[in-house]
Amino acid sequence: MVSLTLIHQLCRYSSVFLSVLLAAPVLAQTARLNLQPDNLTSPNTTSPSPDPAMAQITSVSQLSDVKPTDWAFEALQSLVERYGCIVGYPNRTFRGDQPLSRWEFAAGLNACLNSIERLISDGKVTKEDIDTLKRLTEQFRTELSTLGAKVDNLETRVAFLENHQFSTTTKLNGEVIFALTDAFQGAQNGSNSVFQYRVRLLQSTTFTGKDQLNTRLDAGNATRFNLGNGTPEGTQTFNLVPTLNNGVSIGWMSYYFPIGDRIDAYVGAVNGVFYDYMPTLNPYLDSENGGGKALTQFGSGNPIYQIGGGAGGGFNYRLTDKWIASVGYLAGNHANPVPGAGLFNGEYAAMAQIAWVDSQAGFGINYVRAYQNRGDLFDIGSSFGIVGTAQANNPFGTPFTSDSFGAQGFFTFSPGFALNGFFGYTNSNNLQGNGSANIWYYGLGFAFPDLGKAGNLGGLIFGVQPYLANNPAPANDMPFHIEAFYKYQVTNNISITPGVISVGSLILRGQKELMRVREKNTGITFSLK
Repeated sequence: MVSLTLIHQLCRYSSVFLSVLLAAPVLAQTARLNLQPDNLTSPNTTSPSPDPAMAQITSVSQLSDVKPTDWAFEALQSLVERYGCIVGYPNRTFRGDQPLSRWEFAAGLNACLNSIERLISDGKVTKEDIDTLKRLTEQFRTELSTLGAKVDNLETRVAFLENHQFSTTTKLNGEVIFALTDAFQGAQNGSNSVFQYRVRLLQSTTFTGKDQLNTRLDAGNATRFNLGNGTPEGTQTFNLVPTLNNGVSIGWMSYYFPIGDRIDAYVGAVNGVFYDYMPTLNPYLDSENGGGKALTQFGSGNPIYQIGGGAGGGFNYRLTDKWIASVGYLAGNHANPVPGAGLFNGEYAAMAQIAWVDSQAGFGINYVRAYQNRGDLFDIGSSFGIVGTAQANNPFGTPFTSDSFGAQGFFTFSPGFALNGFFGYTNSNNLQGNGSANIWYYGLGFAFPDLGKAGNLGGLIFGVQPYLANNPAPANDMPFHIEAFYKYQVTNNISITPGVISVGSLILRGQKELMRVREKNTGITFSLK
């Protein structure tokens, strides 16, 4: 039978209910987490794990921090061993000195009352004990009623989320960029102020919880400014493609999956690039063609990552926790079966990289062997240039081969300041006759995360875009690149980024001029699960 003295202890020694009380929010958190699909932010990220449930115990001796000399030991022992309404933390502790609120006490009392009700149904409780329990129930009627209402509300919300979630296996992310841009010096045949947009919808699907299939739809009307002579030096992240003409197309398709514990594999089917999976060592400014960081492709990282693209694959091999070896192969004209095209007989690039990376700093070196027979060198597999001068992209006419060497790194001096830099050299060889070309490029970036408030980003970028060395004037002018921007995070999903970009020669010769661009873009992102 239930001891009446024990019932009084139940009221007096409220701390014995601590673990039961804390179990309620833990279990509620578990319910919320289980509603979410797998975390698809990274292909190597598995689904989130809720806090482990508190373990049911059958003997007070199983609690490592409870001793017979504790003042409430007997009360706790009775509740654990006679009534089974106390649970411990996963590490088998009770934490009896931790304070609790009346809400928590009500939750614990309710758990023990439920246990005692089972004893009543078995005829093991006296009338006196029942009267005492009724009095306790009446005393905490308000708290128990409120707690029950909250549980009912939680169940309703859980049911709603289950019925209205986007998918249990797919996450939908979106990005919309509105850009107001003006070339106030240097552009030819098209320097008017323009208002342009680009929309991206990305579906990320997982089949195992560790893999990730990405399918992205792109639409927009962004058009590049004409700098003359076909140079792509002014390419910004939102007008990577010369124009989409408001059409909708599959802009990217890729699949990530692990092989064992150390290899992360990548397959690119549509518009794959090496920086899809290789560390670019520019975490603060690399926009990955998006609208959240640097304004230009050159400002996003070493141009060596722009050599080649299309379809193919590669992998990262984690040698240690900080050393990563990467290799990959991508073909630009991969879907065309005609001679001089296809996966292995047309334009291609093969890259290898070794990098050391931790949370504060990183450094890497890489090498690219490429063959180009239909367009520009720095083309991400598209045939039209993304960065660099026209002479650097196509010094002889096609076909030609190239060997490129790069180095890049970053260092975080403080939470509000980081520095990154890169250097690259390419040697191109003419396959139509004799001759070779030396191409150089380098840059330095200053990043100011959370400038002004959390989520903001300030950036200054100085460098020289890929150029052909020893080229006759005026084409030998140094294509200096200067870029400054400030992203202001209005809300979690809306940001405004004003900026100024200067590309071209600092020493004007002939018809080659300096182009300056003023830009103000608004980025909107969203996510559905």
